Amino acid sequence: METDSIECITSLDGTDEDEIQQNPHHHLHQQFPPKSSHGNGVVSSTILPSTTRVHELLECPVCTNSMYPPIYQCHNGHTLCSTCKTRVHNRCPTCRQELGDIRCLALEKVAESLELPCKYFSLGCPEIFPYYSKLKHEAICNFRPYSCPYAGSECSVTGDIPFLVAHLRDDHKVDMHSGCTFNHRYVKSNPREVENATWMLTVFHCFGQYFCLHFEAFQLGMAPVYMAFLRFMGDEMEARNYSYSLEVGGNGRKLIWEGTPRSIRDSHRKVRDSHDGLIIQRNMALFFSGGDRKELKLRVTGRIWKEQQNPDGGACIPNLCS
Repeated sequence: METDSIECITSLDGTDEDEIQQNPHHHLHQQFPPKSSHGNGVVSSTILPSTTRVHELLECPVCTNSMYPPIYQCHNGHTLCSTCKTRVHNRCPTCRQELGDIRCLALEKVAESLELPCKYFSLGCPEIFPYYSKLKHEAICNFRPYSCPYAGSECSVTGDIPFLVAHLRDDHKVDMHSGCTFNHRYVKSNPREVENATWMLTVFHCFGQYFCLHFEAFQLGMAPVYMAFLRFMGDEMEARNYSYSLEVGGNGRKLIWEGTPRSIRDSHRKVRDSHDGLIIQRNMALFFSGGDRKELKLRVTGRIWKEQQNPDGGACIPNLCS
């Protein structure tokens, strides 16, 4: 789908509608550099030089990742991980001798006794783990960088939330708005040409947080559909503190969706494939559009609110944005 084939006209909190043209998708491949540690200078000083040297011994010379059992060695004592053993066709990458199936049990035992900080300690994680449980923690560490939530291209940029907000604004040219209500009108001249296409049209800033509003067209089985959903720029636990609603309608009919925004820890594709959002069948979308049903004119309105715990009854009560 051509990037200029859909027009989004947005009005926020009762303001006049302005045309917003979609920007070409950027394919970025930079990596976000690690930050310096935040108020946690103790962690780095706990990595003793001897521990660091042992950790270097546990680094695979082929992939440079940490080695986990089974750790293999050649007859000359050169080690490598089990994954790379198959890559090098059973030949030692250091001396070119045949590897065989010799395990380096001594290094495996050393690894069992080793404790190391999380690799995200420079981003603020204070945790220290036994060598063999470190990987499991790092996969879910709350301090690990976020991936760029832009859905229009395979963007490899990672970073913290402030960095990604600036990246979305400056590199992807995403529209930024303040406020908890929105009013979008999606216009497409030939709605029967529905291809897999994604747009992240707007980032909203409210309650001191950032939210990404997505709208896209794709095939759901044999049926072409449109889908709108919201993602929270933060972790899943934080996302549960917020709720949102989306509404679309016309000709005296309307559809309403209410839910909790998904964290950007969940990929755009994962959210879409779980159908966690407002889904509009094409025939229904054309019915809402009115007229001769030859042009898509969808108006999607919505709002975001924060759930507050009621100190008396324990139930959540909405805190609406003014």
